[in-house]
Amino acid sequence: MPDLAQGITHVDVLVVGAGPAGLVAAHALTQAGSKVRIIDIRPTSVVAGQADGIMPRTIEVFQSYGLAESLFKQANRVNMVAFYNTREEGGISKTQSLPVIDEKTARYPFLLTLNQGAIENIFIDALAERGVFVDRPVHPASLVLSTDEAELQDHSAHPVTAILERLQTAGGDRNSTETVHAKFIIGADGEANWQAQIPGLCVTIYLTLPSSDHVWGAIDFTTTPEVNFPDWRKICTINAANTTLLLIPREQDKLRIYVDLGLEDGLIDPATGRVATQSIDAKKLLEISRIGLQPFVIPPAEIEWWTCYIIGRRVATRFSVNERAFIVGDACHTHSPKAGQGMNVSMNDAHNLAWKLAYVLRGCADMALLKTYEFERRKFAQQLIDFDKWYESGFSAKNRSELLKNKGKSAASIPEAFREFSGLTSGVGIQYEPSIITAASKSPSQQLMIGRRLPPQIVLRAADSTPIEIQDTCPSDTRFKIIIFTGDLNQLSQQNLLTSFARIIAEESSLLSKYGSKVLDFITVMKGTKETVDYLKIPGFLRSNYRKHVPLFYSCFIEGGKVYEAYGICTEGAAVVVRPDGYIAKMTMLDEGDKIIDYFSHFLNF
Repeated sequence: MPDLAQGITHVDVLVVGAGPAGLVAAHALTQAGSKVRIIDIRPTSVVAGQADGIMPRTIEVFQSYGLAESLFKQANRVNMVAFYNTREEGGISKTQSLPVIDEKTARYPFLLTLNQGAIENIFIDALAERGVFVDRPVHPASLVLSTDEAELQDHSAHPVTAILERLQTAGGDRNSTETVHAKFIIGADGEANWQAQIPGLCVTIYLTLPSSDHVWGAIDFTTTPEVNFPDWRKICTINAANTTLLLIPREQDKLRIYVDLGLEDGLIDPATGRVATQSIDAKKLLEISRIGLQPFVIPPAEIEWWTCYIIGRRVATRFSVNERAFIVGDACHTHSPKAGQGMNVSMNDAHNLAWKLAYVLRGCADMALLKTYEFERRKFAQQLIDFDKWYESGFSAKNRSELLKNKGKSAASIPEAFREFSGLTSGVGIQYEPSIITAASKSPSQQLMIGRRLPPQIVLRAADSTPIEIQDTCPSDTRFKIIIFTGDLNQLSQQNLLTSFARIIAEESSLLSKYGSKVLDFITVMKGTKETVDYLKIPGFLRSNYRKHVPLFYSCFIEGGKVYEAYGICTEGAAVVVRPDGYIAKMTMLDEGDKIIDYFSHFLNF
């Protein structure tokens, strides 16, 4: 029996689950100054296996938190995907190769592969630098969410009460408990039983969608120098005579192979409906792969991890209760792992939620801001499920050809159909619909789209002519960035227009006086060259830090690197509001400064 409660703790956010989603949430909130407690029932982080692919948009998120350097040092880079099909004379041969990412606005037009444990450790190390550590092995033995409406609407209240139980470990102490009062709780530990304890969170929480009728295996191993498969460092889809394989190159010369096992006798346990693990093992997975790869050979040197699974597709009907208890990642959506989306979507769920929680915790925004988390992320989860059904059901040559015929396409367009979804799978094509934080107004730009993330572009810093990436002027520091495209300030009319815009922002609203740099950060982008611009023509409060002012110039890093032309900004300039998570929220002309104030009035308290 557990001991009596040993202490009482008050926190801003209790994060349950130290997988990628929970760690992103804890890191972002801690960085924002929130008091966070993160717990996990596992005694250690993931050692092997699990998720391993990082998509282009997720790499941008790592960069925005200042963590990309550690990721690049450890991960393997994947640039190409190759398609193999069965030959009439037997065996397989390559039919086509394509870039793995075919998105013109991708800052990182490739994938990174790295085991989940290493990815988790990047965030664990960053949290430790701020004095925050994952508490293991701990789980919520009970949870109570207040039903008092006044308490639920008070951002300073602690309506969540959790009894945390520290589990006994070998040679460790007896189980002990602790009471934690939290303002918010985030469930990031999959389909955990604790969620059922909060009324409404798991009552009909999942909409179960058609699942695969196939069993899949996955195996991670290192190979030997005798490998004669020419594309073993590319992603490969292989439609062999006896199975379908997916090869994923990993860090340190490792490989992952997904194996379609179909519905062989004995694979499914009729009592549980799950994979009967005693009927399959790593040796069998390797044997099936060996036959499917003929005439090529990839000899395994050391097996690191393997698993078998049936794909289950589910989307939660609710992602939160009373905007106090939230679920992220696998807790609110599940799908196949072969498109490399699970971990990426999970981390971006947390990336979307964390800054919104920080604003409410500070008293800057109403609780209504938190409703946009489910509004934005649940729609994307459903889009992903729809894609996943197409991708997985058509993974074999026979099924995919039939699927494409039903869409009016020929089997020869398989790679092209594969690329159709690259905006979704890479993450760079995600677009959020209008809400209180994403304006519905028409964009004055021909290229920038409201609801999409700010696309990359190289610009030059005015003060010292240093080339920088404009995305790096918008880090994930919880501040809204107002990027002001000033136009040519050598023109007196443009100077007057900018001065008028600045006066509206600075003098005709309490927005700046109340929040200042805690909420807003101004970035000015002048039209001209390093020889002609003078950043001292920018109004004083817009140039408080010389590092923020970047003029337009031709950059050798990006083809046609003229940011006004690339973004479709007219000569009269424009103002672009970028959310703390990097998505474009509002765009106006410089003579419409009042519309910027109106945008913030919908959710900020001023």
